[in-house]
Amino acid sequence: QVQLVESGGGLVQAGDSLRLSCAASGRTFSSYTMGWFRQAPGKEREFVAVKNWRVGRAYYADSVKGRFTITRDNAPNTVYLQMNSLKPDDTAVYYCAASGMLGVPTDEDEYNYWGQGTQVTVSS
Repeated sequence: QVQLVESGGGLVQAGDSLRLSCAASGRTFSSYTMGWFRQAPGKEREFVAVKNWRVGRAYYADSVKGRFTITRDNAPNTVYLQMNSLKPDDTAVYYCAASGMLGVPTDEDEYNYWGQGTQVTVSS
């Protein structure tokens, strides 16, 4: 079992930066590929970013490529999503998730564990 808890969301202005955190506990953190998804009001949850540190691969949605970066800190078992040059379209609830899949999965069905989400609101 893996427990995930996101934090770091908030209200920011367009062009600002924000760093989301995802604290993981339970099974060995490094065994999982970690991803970030988001869900805007009235829309389906969508893929944002994923990184598989075991093979050294990362993949980003086109909408965030070049602006968002996923990193991790093994002590204390935390994954981050650094978000720069934020836009109003980035407004959503952001979720981190853990997958046992190899590669860099982008389908939420390939993720086994989810956090509760953190709200990010970007004003224009």
